[in-house]
Amino acid sequence: MSSDTSLTSFVPSVETQRPYRNALGNFATGVTVITTKTADGQIGMTANSFASVSLDPALVLWSIAKSSLRYAHFAPATHFAIHVLRADQKVLAQAFAQRGDAFDLVDHAINAEGVAVLNDCLSRFECATHAVHEAGDHDIMVGHVLRAAEGSGNPLLFAQRSYGTVQPEG
Repeated sequence: MSSDTSLTSFVPSVETQRPYRNALGNFATGVTVITTKTADGQIGMTANSFASVSLDPALVLWSIAKSSLRYAHFAPATHFAIHVLRADQKVLAQAFAQRGDAFDLVDHAINAEGVAVLNDCLSRFECATHAVHEAGDHDIMVGHVLRAAEGSGNPLLFAQRSYGTVQPEG
């Protein structure tokens, strides 16, 4: 076994924030749009911090930066929906990253809990907030999945500050 000498080692800090973010960006993630209701209406945001937690009970998580302009809407939310995007939905991902009201770009409905759910995505998880955990400059939002839906297609991925896709070998 040989050692890879092309790695550059560093200690994560304020001074090494960009190399740290680059190192994290080497891990390809799926792309989601998270939605919730507010006193002023529906809001959404793009996130790539989604993960499964438990099958029984059905729990998932995602995290939100405390510095996000949408943090004040999501942190107290009692319900939210997570939408896994398909490879052809890059424009939707970019729109919700820029603005929280990009619902005009996608067919959607309002679920029983009053949250906007996208009718066109790869997968959807409608959740009740199970727990919120502080984690540094983010909060981890754990959702109890009330309903799930599955579509078809290839997933939209994000890695190294770019969007892409993969076609599973099947």
